[in-house]
Order: sequence, then C-alpha cells, then structure tokens
Amino acid sequence: MHCSNCLDRPAGARLWGRTLEGELLLQPFCENHKSFEEQEILRLVLHREIPGEDILARQWNELVWQMECPEVFYTYEWALAVSRAYQASILPLLVLAYERESLVGVVALAIDEVRRETFFLTNATADYCDFVSSPARRLEFVDLVFGELRRLKIPALVAANLPADSATCRALMAATQVHGYRTFSRPAYRCAQIALGSCVERRNLREVVTNRKALRYALKGLGKHGPVSVDHLKSRDSLQAELPEFMHAHIARFSAAGRHSNLAHPQRQAFLAELAGLLSPAGWIVLSRLLVGEHPVAWNYGFQFSGSWFYYQPTFDSDWRQFSPGFCLLSKIVEAGCDDPEIERVDMGLGAEGYKERFATGARQTLDVTVTASTVRHLKEAARYHVAAAIKSSPRLEHGVRRLLGRVLVGGEQG
Repeated sequence: MHCSNCLDRPAGARLWGRTLEGELLLQPFCENHKSFEEQEILRLVLHREIPGEDILARQWNELVWQMECPEVFYTYEWALAVSRAYQASILPLLVLAYERESLVGVVALAIDEVRRETFFLTNATADYCDFVSSPARRLEFVDLVFGELRRLKIPALVAANLPADSATCRALMAATQVHGYRTFSRPAYRCAQIALGSCVERRNLREVVTNRKALRYALKGLGKHGPVSVDHLKSRDSLQAELPEFMHAHIARFSAAGRHSNLAHPQRQAFLAELAGLLSPAGWIVLSRLLVGEHPVAWNYGFQFSGSWFYYQPTFDSDWRQFSPGFCLLSKIVEAGCDDPEIERVDMGLGAEGYKERFATGARQTLDVTVTASTVRHLKEAARYHVAAAIKSSPRLEHGVRRLLGRVLVGGEQG
C-alpha cells in the first residue's frame, strides 16, 4: 500500500525531513520503502558566499559533467566570477546537497531581500541556468531545495533562462506542489545553434559557409587594406592584454548606434576579466579576433566547453562596418569548428538577431519560470503572459494598445 506522497513519483524518490538536531535529511516516502536507518542521508549545506575551496570546485564541476547537457555557465568558476564581480549588489545563497562526503547537488541562488524572492545567481550573465546534479537525482534535489526555501520563508523563486529540455522542468512541477508552491513557465528565448554533424556534414557546411557570396565580397574588401587573418586567444596573459581593446570597441560601437553597452558598467568589465582568469587554465575560454594586418576589427568573447563553441559576446570596430567584420568572424569560427572534431556545435546563445538565423541549423528553447507561494501572484503572472501573447498575435490589437499607451503617456506629460 503506497502513501499519497508516493503517487506519480519515480521509484526510489525520497522526501526531505529533519532530525531532532535540525540536520536536513531525506526520508523514504512510505513504509514500503527501506527503513529510514537504511537510507543514505542527504545533508544540505547552505553558504552565503561562493567558498574558495579546491575540493568544492572539483566536485561541483564533476557534477556539471553529469548534466544532460553540460554548459560552462553551470561551472564553479562561473559562479565564483559572478560573486566576486557583483559582490556589492548580489547576496548569494549557495545550496549544496551531500550524500556522505559526496556532492550530489548544487544550485547557486541569490536573494532579493526587498522583494523576498530568490533567483539564479548567474541569471544576468549566463545564457542557460539550472540546478546542477545528475538527471536521475534532479527530482530529489529540487524537492530538498524547495523544502528549505519554505523553511526560510522565501515565497518565490524566479528561474530565468532554464533550458526547456532540462530534467529540472519536470522536477519543478512535481516538487513545488509538495511544498505549497505554484509554478508558471513561459517561453523565453530560442538560442540559435549550428550542429556540425558527421565528417561529411562538416565538409558540406564548411563549403557552404566559405562560398557565400557575401562573405567572399566582405573578405575581398578587407583584404584591400591588408592581410586578413583570425586568431583565438586562450592564455591568461593574452586575454588580459586584449580585453581592454575589446571592451573599448564594444562601448564605442553601441555609442555610435545611440545605445548603451553593458560593458560601460564597471561590474560587467570586472566580471569578464575575472571569468577570463578563472576559465583560462582549463582552456574553456577563447577570445577570437579578425585582424586586418595587425589591427583587430572584430572580436568574440566565447567559450569552448563540452563540445560547444559558444558565441557569447561579439563586437566589431565600427570604422569597418561596411565590410561586415562580425559576420566574417562568425563565419571563420564556424569553419574552425568544422575542422575541430572535438567541437560538436556552435551555440549562438540568447538574442534573435537576423544573422543568426542565416547560420542556424536548429535552436534550443529556454523558459522563464516563476515559482511562488502566492496564488494571487501566480494568477497575475499567468494573466499577464496570456494577455501579452494575445495582443502580440493580433497586429490590429497590438497597434490599438500602442496608440492607447501613447495617449496615456502624452496625457501624463501634459498633466
């Protein structure tokens, strides 16, 4: 006879409990499972910082490799870089789950004390965010985390950029209900990707990219000003030497277009510099450059991790705009990826820029998920999304709403 908590749960799933001493444990769901004394104990450890510990870094990254799709954004180094660069504005809440001395779950959160909610520590910097564990243990880990958030009286978790193909999505729906939370998810971004495929597919893709008329025209124009070349910087020293010019070019390009670069913020600059120093020893970061002679005209601050070459933050010198240097550099990255058997895909990440669609062979969907203990907030989130979706699907309705908002704004200014 199974108890109600066991219904619709995978075999072996467990519910967290607490001993008289206050230590967090996982217990079996019902009497038909093993006795409590026979169960392996999951010990939950909370930190209000990202500890600088080599053992934690090693165990954390070993868990990342067990993820269904390992990403550099999930690594210890990424969380540490965020915590160091944004320490004046972010309060971390690191949740670790141990089975004996083995780390089996990690989620790096941050707390908004004003709004009394949590969010992924890396959500402002990472294209993908997730709970880190093996897929087989995701449900019990997510269940444990929400039990602790409930104990801490934290009423909401805003989980941005969660991959739709992650085991966490299903775990959230199951675990949050147990602890009195409601979950609402909505589509966020479709991250364009280029799957490189087999040897034959790589050769075909390389030929298509290389023979594009637009690329040949642009490279010919650049070549009139000097030899065109590409390099990929990976060492700590070369990265630190080149980052200031990359940042300056990014800020200047946005300023020329009347926009504001995120690299104008000192914290963002500190983050990229910190991240470069932390990722370079493992070879996970690569700053690609397109050069005319000795002069860089385009850059991409990217990553090579678990078969993915990530096109993270590109820019170019606005003085060379007529030759599409950014397009040329991305083409050369795809060519290099085709030549490297360890690279399985080029991921172009967040953003719906048109040039990405011209390269893409597929996409990865992300979700924005709100988990809340408030029924009112849950209904508001759902209503806001569905109304916005309805307006967007009807051009006439969207036009009418924009006109109405324009009148309201004008009236407010006159008042």
